[in-house]
Amino acid sequence: MVYRYFYDCEFIEDGRIVDLVSIGVVDEYGREFYAVSTQFDDSRAVPWVRRNVLDKLPSPGDRVWRSRERIRDELHEFLVEPVRGRPDEQIELWAWYAAYDHVALAQLWGPMPALPREIPRFTKDLRQRWDDQGRPPLPDADAERHDALVDARHNLARWRAMGG
Repeated sequence: MVYRYFYDCEFIEDGRIVDLVSIGVVDEYGREFYAVSTQFDDSRAVPWVRRNVLDKLPSPGDRVWRSRERIRDELHEFLVEPVRGRPDEQIELWAWYAAYDHVALAQLWGPMPALPREIPRFTKDLRQRWDDQGRPPLPDADAERHDALVDARHNLARWRAMGG
């Protein structure tokens, strides 16, 4: 059996470093996780990221702001809690253009070999699935928002629209 998660990361990247800003994760049953890192380097953000991501983050006093270590620990618990004690059920991760999202997620643990064994070493790509299915109609995204949790919810909606 498979337990699916749909997620999105917002990040700052320069071709060498992928620096997590925020992560939103939803599962097929309505559970959600959202966190904003207190440790990204906003001085490296290009104007588009500053305008469309950083300027739209919750207030710094919001409880969603967390250290990378706390995000890592709480995300791990969120991901494994539903499958704990169910050895025949595996976690599956899905994202839209998944490559960078997976790097941002995996780097919470450091190098790839440090990922806990319960967490997949790759994220399945919804954009590729959509293309493979002949690009069926998908629900519209909220063009005004660029928020990891909103985008994760939209990824779940895309999955469902593709017959998932």
